[in-house]
Amino acid sequence: MNYIFYDFETTGRNSDWDQILQLGAILTDEQFQEIDRFEAKCYLKPGHIPSPKALLVNQTTVDILKKTNLSHYSLINQIENKFRSWSPAIFIGYNSISFDEEFLRKALFKCLYNPYITINNGNKRADLLGLARATQIYNPEIIEVPLSKNGNATFKLDKLAPLNKIENFQAHDALGDSMATLKLAELIYKRDTDLWDSSLLTASKDEANQIVEQEKIFCITESFYSKIKPYVVTFVCYHPIYNWAQCFDLKNDPLKYTNLSFELLEDAISASPKIIRSVRNNKHPIIMKKKYLSYIKEYAHLNLPELVKRSDIINNNEEFKQKIRSILDKQASYKKETISQLDVNFEETIYHHFASNTEKEIMLNFHTTDWKDKIKIASKFKDERHYYFAERLIYEESPQSLPKELYTKIHRQIAKQILSPNNENWNTIPKAYKEIDDLRDQYEQEGNEDFIKRLNDLNIFIEDIEKKYQDA
Repeated sequence: MNYIFYDFETTGRNSDWDQILQLGAILTDEQFQEIDRFEAKCYLKPGHIPSPKALLVNQTTVDILKKTNLSHYSLINQIENKFRSWSPAIFIGYNSISFDEEFLRKALFKCLYNPYITINNGNKRADLLGLARATQIYNPEIIEVPLSKNGNATFKLDKLAPLNKIENFQAHDALGDSMATLKLAELIYKRDTDLWDSSLLTASKDEANQIVEQEKIFCITESFYSKIKPYVVTFVCYHPIYNWAQCFDLKNDPLKYTNLSFELLEDAISASPKIIRSVRNNKHPIIMKKKYLSYIKEYAHLNLPELVKRSDIINNNEEFKQKIRSILDKQASYKKETISQLDVNFEETIYHHFASNTEKEIMLNFHTTDWKDKIKIASKFKDERHYYFAERLIYEESPQSLPKELYTKIHRQIAKQILSPNNENWNTIPKAYKEIDDLRDQYEQEGNEDFIKRLNDLNIFIEDIEKKYQDA
């Protein structure tokens, strides 16, 4: 399959509320030869307050926010069209599954597109960060890893790439980071093709499930802050809500747990260190078969026959596995009940339920209809979320197409959100002013005149937004 290396620059780190500002994407074949590339930027959505620090990091100036020709909705249209035309492929980013992927999904969701483009229509997804970390367990000579001030390995792309002779790219630029990700992937592939190929065996949920179900014993890695920890595990069951594979850590003697009562086993599962490890099968877990056991020092005191014996004890004990399922179900039900009692905004509901086929048809009509007629199409939505997003899109793209009373309602809703003095989930004007003040103090001490100027420009920019909404 072809590869799509991609990266986003955004207005902040909260994928529910912040927006994409820039996309960089490169399509290659399996030998990493470039076939096509795509880059685009957009301006700030009306009534959106960016994080000042995020804009400094990704080098987005006020001029870019104001003068870029492309709107956010137009950018998402182009991304959706381009990615669909490049499919099927394996989407690869750096920390993409936790960050870029979430931004992509939620942007598509709020723009009334299929949010799961990277896993539908034959597509798969992978995250190079997980593999880069795993190399330190399975083949630490593949890449050089920089150390932090505390002496811990750090896997930040802007530090990792130059150390491995990946030059001539602009860090924190979407296309530059995509190119760095591509070159790092190519480096790993050339130096350990087997490791690269093995890592891609879990680029889809179904393939990951197949491995954990078929292999009696396999190796996984987890990251805790800057520490990478390997585990040798065996499959037990799937999580009742997330459907993640739940696996028993074979470092533990299963005979200590198989005959425990429900209550005592529940306590054991909740204790630390965990005896049950989650394999997030939909998030490109790095799973290695038992031939990689010799690389994991933490299990060196257990020979292969002993590990097989422990695995067999688990796999042949249906009563024990059922207890695990019941405990997880109990915990999940409690969590679900707690979450259901919270006030949740539509922007935060992407995973609540999928769109029906009827809703999808209305979405298609919405995109292909003139702006003046979109509100009529929007009225056909049965899902409140879709109608809400449709209203917001018309407000952002063609406000004159809204009835006056509806425009006023949306305008006031946005004003209430961004002027809020409370500690909201989204960025507000009071939050932005405080962040600017804190950053300005920092850079005045450092004598960074460029950043101080950019912060002053941003302060004026936010003041203009405030004037627009303060009398709503």
